[in-house]
Amino acid sequence: MKVLAAGDIHGDVHLVRKLAERAEKEKVELVILCGDLTHSEDNTDNIIGPFVKKNLKVLLVPGNHESLATADFLAELYEVRNMHGYSVKYDHIGFFGCSGVTIGPHALRDSEIFNLLKQGNDRLKGVRKKIMITHEHPFGSKQEFSGFRGSRGIRKAIDDLKPDLLLCSHIHEAEGIEEKIGKTTVINVGRSGRILDL
Repeated sequence: MKVLAAGDIHGDVHLVRKLAERAEKEKVELVILCGDLTHSEDNTDNIIGPFVKKNLKVLLVPGNHESLATADFLAELYEVRNMHGYSVKYDHIGFFGCSGVTIGPHALRDSEIFNLLKQGNDRLKGVRKKIMITHEHPFGSKQEFSGFRGSRGIRKAIDDLKPDLLLCSHIHEAEGIEEKIGKTTVINVGRSGRILDL
């Protein structure tokens, strides 16, 4: 399965159009949006539409710039999936997620983050690969160079649930950083996005 994962769009419709065109050109089957789709709840117009117009499946999680209600609204409006506390299977690959945000007005406690991720993970039986989707990075990640500590709830999910891959964004300066934490590959997909063959 070919995937385009991106985050930190912040309402940039021009960027979304470019990402949608890239997805079409690269024959992507699934788009994963790792939060901060809006800029403080503004700029929601057409930030999912270009992907849907190209008949792409879309999974998303909210970031620290939008509420769960806004993420739910966008998911319902465009008939895509908000993965916050949920899971889905495509081609024997399981996807589960949560915003994982520990800062700002939409912050969650680390225990809530872990429980939401565990809830999604526990529904994935018999998959050959598990992909975890969050906005924030895990505690102890290389992405902490910016001074923003990662989520201990996400780190506990990596340690206990052992997903094959974690896709996140949040720290703009960390775009492209890829590392291994235990058995899990962690990638900050950033605004430019990342094409992955799963």
